[in-house]
Amino acid sequence: MSTIEFATQKDREQILSLYKMQLGKEFCPWNDDYPDNDTIDFDLSRNALMIMREGDQIIAAISIDEDEDIDSLDCWNKSLYPSGELARLAVLPEEQNKGIAKIMLKYGLDVLKERGYKGVHFLVNRHNIKAIKSYMDFGFDVVGECNMFNQEFLCYEKKL
Repeated sequence: MSTIEFATQKDREQILSLYKMQLGKEFCPWNDDYPDNDTIDFDLSRNALMIMREGDQIIAAISIDEDEDIDSLDCWNKSLYPSGELARLAVLPEEQNKGIAKIMLKYGLDVLKERGYKGVHFLVNRHNIKAIKSYMDFGFDVVGECNMFNQEFLCYEKKL
């Protein structure tokens, strides 16, 4: 049976390993330097890193991010401020295509709402059809496009 909880320092090694497993996957902009231990520290310091655990193994993670470059994009609806960003969604490769990403996304949305955010936004690679289909189920709007991290992204937003 799996559980979702906030990560702690003791989870660091497994989370970093989970992130590194994503490197080289299609549409993944991550590299050897990001996400890293500093990224995990940043998330832990804000109680913003959620994990799904099955037994002793972390099988998924998602973070509430704070990124000024993304937050300052002109496409976001100002009436939804404060608005949070969900980022760094990762699922163990052998656990992918089982609906875990959707569960983690729903959990992240619930946490943002509990913390008083009015909206949520994030970026999705414009060619990542699998992710785009997943987000359609949640009623996100595509409110813009941008080019960051050497990729073309769609800007997704939703009222909470």
